[in-house]
Amino acid sequence: MASSALLLRVPSPFLRTETHPYSHITLGTSRKKGLAVILASSAQESNVLAPSKQPTRLVTFLGKGGSGKTTSAVFAAQMLLEPLNRLKQANASLNMTQGVLEGVVGEELGVLPGMDSIYSVLAFERLVGFSGNVSLRNNQKEKFDVVVYDGTSSEETIRMIGATSKARLYLKYMRNLAERTDLGRVAGPSLLRLVDEAIGSSSGRSLLNGKLSAEIWDDLEQMLERGSTALAEPRRLGCYLIMDPNSTISLSSALRYWGCAIQAGVQVSGAFGTVSPNSSVETAERIKNNFSPLPFASVPHVIMGNALRWNVIMLTVPSKDARDLLTAQTSDITNSVKFNPANKSVTLLMPGFDKSEIKLFQYRGGSELLVEAGDQRRVIHLPSLIQGKVGGAKFVDKSLVITMR
Repeated sequence: MASSALLLRVPSPFLRTETHPYSHITLGTSRKKGLAVILASSAQESNVLAPSKQPTRLVTFLGKGGSGKTTSAVFAAQMLLEPLNRLKQANASLNMTQGVLEGVVGEELGVLPGMDSIYSVLAFERLVGFSGNVSLRNNQKEKFDVVVYDGTSSEETIRMIGATSKARLYLKYMRNLAERTDLGRVAGPSLLRLVDEAIGSSSGRSLLNGKLSAEIWDDLEQMLERGSTALAEPRRLGCYLIMDPNSTISLSSALRYWGCAIQAGVQVSGAFGTVSPNSSVETAERIKNNFSPLPFASVPHVIMGNALRWNVIMLTVPSKDARDLLTAQTSDITNSVKFNPANKSVTLLMPGFDKSEIKLFQYRGGSELLVEAGDQRRVIHLPSLIQGKVGGAKFVDKSLVITMR
C-alpha cells in the first residue's frame, strides 16, 4: 500500500546553530518506520555554488538498530563539517531536484512499495554523481563536499549502494536478450527509448541522439561501471560499521553487515564502538581483534534529546580518535579479493558468513565466479592462470578460500 509524503522543515536541536547559522533538518513520512536523512555541507557559502574540484564524498554507517547508528551520523556530521561553512539535511527518500520535489509533495503523490530505494539512488546521483553523469550534477543548484547518510535500516542501505552492481548484471542479460532474440530485436529499441526518456527527463540530455543501439548499450554499461567503481573507492564512499561493545547481538550484526557490504561491492573504511560507562579497555581490544584488519575507534556516548554541548564533546579522547579515523587516508584498506596463481586459489574476505550460507556458480567457461551470500550476488572475474572449475572451498578466519582445478 502506498503512503503519502509530507515534508516538514524544523530547526535541528542536534546542531550548533551558532556555528552553522543556515542549519536545518528536513523530515518526511516513509513507508517504513524511521527516517532516511541526508546531511550535506555545501562547498561555498553563497546560494549559487561553484563546482568543487574534489568529488563529493558520501559517508554512511551500518549497524543494528539501537547501536548508535543515527547518533554516529549526527556525530560524524559535526566532526566532518566543523571546518566547513554550511550544513544541509534532507530526506533521502524524497529529495530530488527542487522542481521535482515540490511537484511530488504538492500533488500529494504516493510512494509506491519498493520505490524508496530508487528515490534514494536518484537523490544520491544528483548530490554525489557516482555515475559520472555531468549534466545531472550541473542541474543541481548546490554542490556539496560531504554527504552523511542515515538510512531507514542498514539492510536497505546495503541494497541501495549495491543497486549499481546488480543493475550491471541485469543490463548484461537484457542486452543479450535484445541482440540475440527476435523478440529482443523488436522490443529493444522501445526499451532503450524508455530508458532515454527516464534519464532525459532528469538531465535534459538524450542518450539516443542519433546513436545506434549498440552504442547506447555501451553508454549505459559505462555509466553503471563508473557508478560501481566510484562506490568501491573509499575516497568517494566512506562506509563505517557501528556497534555497541556490550551487546553480543550488535557485534555479530556489525560483522554480518561488513560481509554484506563487501558482497555489495563496497569497501568498509573502519569500525566504531560507542563508549558507555560500562565499557572497558579489554572489550575495546577484543573488538579490534575481531574486526581486524579494519581500523577501530570509539565514539562518545551521546544521549539525543538533551541540550548537547558539542564543543565539549569534540574535545574528549574518543572524539579525537573518531576524528582521526573519519579523516584518515584510506589507501591501505585491505582488498577483499586476493588471487594466488601458484596455488590456483581465490581468497574472498567474507566476515559474518559461514560456508553453508554461500553458493558458488560459474559462467563463461570458468572465467567468472558468481558468489551468492545473504541477498547479494557478486561476480568475480578470474585471471587466466586461475580459471577452471571449483575444486573445493574452506573458511580460514573470516575468509573463504576457493581452490580451482
